[in-house]
This record gives sequence, structure tokens and C-alpha cells, in this order.
Amino acid sequence: MPLIELKNVSFSYDKKIDVVKNVSLSVEEGEYVAIIGHNGSGKSTLAKLLNALVLPDEGSVTVDGFSSADKKQVFDIRKTVGVVFQNPDNQLVASIVEDDVAFGPENVGIKREEIGERINFALSAVGMEKFRRSSPMHLSGGQKQRIAIAGVLALKPKVLVLDESTAMLDPQGRKEVLSVVERLNRTQKVTVINVTHYMDEVVRADKVYVVNDGEIVLSGTPSEIFKKKEEIKACGLELPLAAEIADALIQRGVKLPEGILTEERLAEELCALKSKI
Repeated sequence: MPLIELKNVSFSYDKKIDVVKNVSLSVEEGEYVAIIGHNGSGKSTLAKLLNALVLPDEGSVTVDGFSSADKKQVFDIRKTVGVVFQNPDNQLVASIVEDDVAFGPENVGIKREEIGERINFALSAVGMEKFRRSSPMHLSGGQKQRIAIAGVLALKPKVLVLDESTAMLDPQGRKEVLSVVERLNRTQKVTVINVTHYMDEVVRADKVYVVNDGEIVLSGTPSEIFKKKEEIKACGLELPLAAEIADALIQRGVKLPEGILTEERLAEELCALKSKI
């Protein structure tokens, strides 16, 4: 049974025009899933449906056996699925980092001794232990977002949803946050759902869903998705930069293999070609 399952879900904010239309998807425990789409495609609303911040008008959302249709189970869903939003400044509530990380556990009644352990765990998981007595306001954007992730991790959710969480960060900040998230998925077995319009963030996912005008129009592995170049571009999206460069070189006669998606792979293939000259 999937950890998360949406069946024929539709949702509208005004009860007139559906923002999410008849969406079905599933996420297995421990997976790294990417949900991609252009701005206004409905992907952020989909993220809110995943942890019952909004409830479907039609269809069903089930998380770890809990149904969002049952009001008594909504709190269980929100404990299971933690969401990190776009602007870290909107998620930081305390003047000291460790107090900010403790805020969630305190509000759900975790014992004080365990809160201390959870602070240690969460800050260690995001590599921010030495900043525990710092003010969040003095940190960089990437560091703030790592503290926001720590605040979610302190609640020990099974699922971490990133809702455009790197959109306001510079390239270094994005790299920091994604490195933390990938490590959590790999070493802590946290299920990750990355909702984004940055194609370079998608290439290491296990599974990708492409959302366009509220509907899932493509799904599959990154390599399967990015083979469908025209369909991707028709959704207002681009290929990952490494794929764009590889395609341009192939068009100019450079003998590169198909399916290059990462900068590392592109560099390896180019170095291999150079060694043969």
C-alpha cells in the first residue's frame, strides 16, 4: 500500500474553476518524488492537499492509512507530512535558532527532555548545530531554509514536502538545501516530495509528475520524462541545463549518448571524448 495516495482528486478555491483536476498519484515510503509545472499550474495546491491544508472537493487523499475526509484524522496527516514553504522568513517564529526548532514539538505536547533530543537530531540532520544559539535573522537565505527544514524534522514526519522551497534562494543556497534533503532521503529514509519548477532539481528523483493546468499530464522516471522534449516544452517547461547543452552539442556532431541529465554526467562524457582524441 502506498504511503500517500490521491484518487481522482479535484479542488477549487471558489467552487467554480478547478485548480486541481481529477488527479491520481501515489508515493511509496522512502521515495524521492518531484512534482513539476509552470507557475500557476496547480502544483502548490497539490502540495497543500498532501497534508490536508486544503481538502478535496472530489476524490480522496490517504496518507499512511489516514483519510483527509475524516476530520479526526487530519491532525495525524499533518504530523505525518511536514511542509517547507517558499519563504523561510515566513516560517521562522523565534529569535534563537534552537527555540525556533523547538516550537513545533512544544505545540504538540512533546516532553521537554525529548524536545532537547529532537533539537539535537534536527540541527545535526541539516548541518546547523553550531548555529543553535544564533539569531535566524542573521543567517543567509540557504541557512534560514535549513533551519525551517529542521523545524519540520523536529516533529519527525515520515514525509517532507518542499513547496517551491528553493525559489527565493541564490544558487549556493539552493545547492545547500537540496544537499540536505537528498541526504535525509538517503540516510534517514525520509520520503521527499519536491514541488518545483527548477528542472535541475528533478534529475535525481525516483519519480516525476508533470502538472499542467491542474492535471497530471506526464509521469515516470526523470530519464523517461525528459525524453519527451516537445511535451515538456508544451507545458511551459525546459529541459535541465545539462540536457540542453548535450542536445546542442549532439546537433553539432559531437558524439554524446542520449539521456544526459546532470552536469557531472556531461563532464564525464566530454572528458571521455577528449581522452580519445
